[in-house]
Amino acid sequence: MPRGQKRKFHAGKKCYQAGGETQDLQGAQALAEVEKSCPPPSSPHVGVTTRTRSASKLQATSKVPQRALSTTESKGLSHTRPCKVAKYKMKRKQQSSQTSPSTVKRPRSSLTSTVRLVVNYMMNMCKMKRPILKADVMKMVTNAHKVHIAEILRRASFNLEVLLGVDLKEADSMDSYILASKMNLPNNGVLTTGRGFPKTGLLMNLLGVIFLKGNCATEESIWEFLNKMKVYDGKKHFIFGEPRKLITQDLVKLKYLEYRQVPNSSPASYEFLWGPRSHAETSKMKILEFLAKINHIVPSAFQSRYDEALKDEEERSQAAATFGDTTINTK
Repeated sequence: MPRGQKRKFHAGKKCYQAGGETQDLQGAQALAEVEKSCPPPSSPHVGVTTRTRSASKLQATSKVPQRALSTTESKGLSHTRPCKVAKYKMKRKQQSSQTSPSTVKRPRSSLTSTVRLVVNYMMNMCKMKRPILKADVMKMVTNAHKVHIAEILRRASFNLEVLLGVDLKEADSMDSYILASKMNLPNNGVLTTGRGFPKTGLLMNLLGVIFLKGNCATEESIWEFLNKMKVYDGKKHFIFGEPRKLITQDLVKLKYLEYRQVPNSSPASYEFLWGPRSHAETSKMKILEFLAKINHIVPSAFQSRYDEALKDEEERSQAAATFGDTTINTK
């Protein structure tokens, strides 16, 4: 492979690795965009700024050898023979490739790549409905990273929570892990019989968007959010399947979402609300805590929405107490 192409290959590989887990957290980044239209939180969205900084750093370091080479060429090479110019350029390229941080090779098995490997394995086992064995997970972890197994599992659990809406837990047998849905969707969030991925993560993200938009979100804003997650109308997604059918039929039929025409709209436009089962099986505070966790902030950073969630919790507690008293009196 020519040296120039080889350097481009390594640079591209580095950019891909530096993206790391953030490519799997598009939901968190898209929710940060939704929050911009609501009262701004008091804390920054780390999930957004981290990726921006790493990208800008890569861009800055990748330009260092090019600027050094162009400056050198313009100062002393205008009257040099072509052969000597070529040799001088080659020498400068070799020197810059040795010193430039953009071309320094990363270890083949970084902690980030190990996390990605573990997540892919767990997702595959989940799809196939097979047990996630601890022994298999440990085989993916190199000896150098075994001391970081707790951090690897923490980061893998976070990715799975964002993508699938599941919690990583130890099985009763203690020799395997289970992925428990954060809501009581049928078939542990898979919705349909057979193999597939849980849809709980997408549902919780959608409930979050609806809540942040004032408990009612237009269809346009929902698709704008989904597009930022790389989920497109009419294009089958490897986790969520056909998204329009999922959000306008499947989740509506199960009463987790309400999809209705905006009154007096011409041409007809539609909007999304929480369905009755979402109100029954989760709460505004739980959804707010989910959004806060994936954006690395505290729930109170959502300001007015946090106050609304607190009021909702109080009303739920009062209703539960009243229902409990009624049950006691009827016995």
